[in-house]
Amino acid sequence: MNYFSLNHNTPNVKFSEAVIRGLAPDKGLYFPESITPLPKELIDNIDSYSKEEIAFQAVRQFVGDEISENELRRIVAETINFDFPLVEVEPDIYSLELFHGPTLAFKDVGARFMARCLSTFSKFDEKKVTVLVATSGDTGGAVADGFLGVAGVDVVILYPSGKVSDIQERQLTTLGQNIKAFEVKGTFDDCQRMVKTAFLDEDLNKVLNLTSANSINVARWLPQMFYYFFAYQQLKDKSKKLVVSVPSGNFGNICAGMVAAKLGLPVSLFVASTNANKVVTEYLSTGAYEPKPSVQTISNAMDVGDPSNFVRIKQLHNADFNLLKSNLLSYSYSDFTTREVMAEVRERTGYILDPHGAVGYLGLKESLRNRPYAQGIFLETAHPCKFIDVVEETLNEKVVIPEKLQSLMERKKVSIVIDKDYDDLKQILLHQSDVLAV
Repeated sequence: MNYFSLNHNTPNVKFSEAVIRGLAPDKGLYFPESITPLPKELIDNIDSYSKEEIAFQAVRQFVGDEISENELRRIVAETINFDFPLVEVEPDIYSLELFHGPTLAFKDVGARFMARCLSTFSKFDEKKVTVLVATSGDTGGAVADGFLGVAGVDVVILYPSGKVSDIQERQLTTLGQNIKAFEVKGTFDDCQRMVKTAFLDEDLNKVLNLTSANSINVARWLPQMFYYFFAYQQLKDKSKKLVVSVPSGNFGNICAGMVAAKLGLPVSLFVASTNANKVVTEYLSTGAYEPKPSVQTISNAMDVGDPSNFVRIKQLHNADFNLLKSNLLSYSYSDFTTREVMAEVRERTGYILDPHGAVGYLGLKESLRNRPYAQGIFLETAHPCKFIDVVEETLNEKVVIPEKLQSLMERKKVSIVIDKDYDDLKQILLHQSDVLAV
């Protein structure tokens, strides 16, 4: 399988090079040359397959022959060795809980898959790889956990100061070893801009073997399609049309779901549920795509004003606006409405939504109003404890922190505070051997 840049101004590359580069030299995101649907038999009889087999069959064409079948099966098995339960919240409304992995967030899947792929490729490259990543919340923790102790890989995580939850911050600032956290005096968009600039800096790349673990990286983005298959497998009634609502920030997650649909998964409609950062919602309404500075909300992992992966969604729809509108709806919700539905759902059903899941639930309910015979799934992307202040204040009750995170709260935070100036970051990276040894 080869990958091309969506800016169409650089040679095509194999999977391994796309993973190691992260971003193409012409600033474009990599995209697979082709997507071949899975055998209909697999979809029709999905109940009889294991999670590991489903995931292996879904991803093997995107990896090609660069990783052996046995090695790829091992990578897949280690990536998804936890539960992905589909919970019925109310009739025909299901929550796909993606917070049962090691960092209690959906990004565990992509981070674990990418770390294992990169570890496999690093065996054939003597030059150490530096993973440079920006996070608006859960990416940092998932990447830190996924890459912790991986030989031949250093990890540098940029996050916006004061704009991630305490637990999220602890997950990326307390591990040590090959993980370093940089606290940026700015927004997530500033962090993402600095990361993108670093990838395109020729002087820096002569010294460092840089790659990204954001969803711009194909090995972080594509594996997210796995759990859409797992959700469909768990549906009791597969005869009803299926609508899937995804809390959307950088749009990698929903884009991976659309790849699953291209592979044959019968999803009739996707819903991009957003907070006050609604550039895609407005685009689908007006036809004008106008990135804006991000706005801080209680669903902070979605605080993205210029979603990188939306260009991949356009590619999946051949840049046809009308085709895209037929497959994708998008709604935006305020913090007030988000809190309101969190309290209402808890009281009515007993189910606890985190702020992101609440936005997904709202978008799903709105999309089903005119589709009375459909059923819907919304993605619950992180455990409520990761946004404990918001959840406890909204529900007026205590949220239990799972034991696996309790110990984090007792560890000392270690971060390097920097301005949102790329030159400052560059100088630190050029001398990273000293910094990472601290």
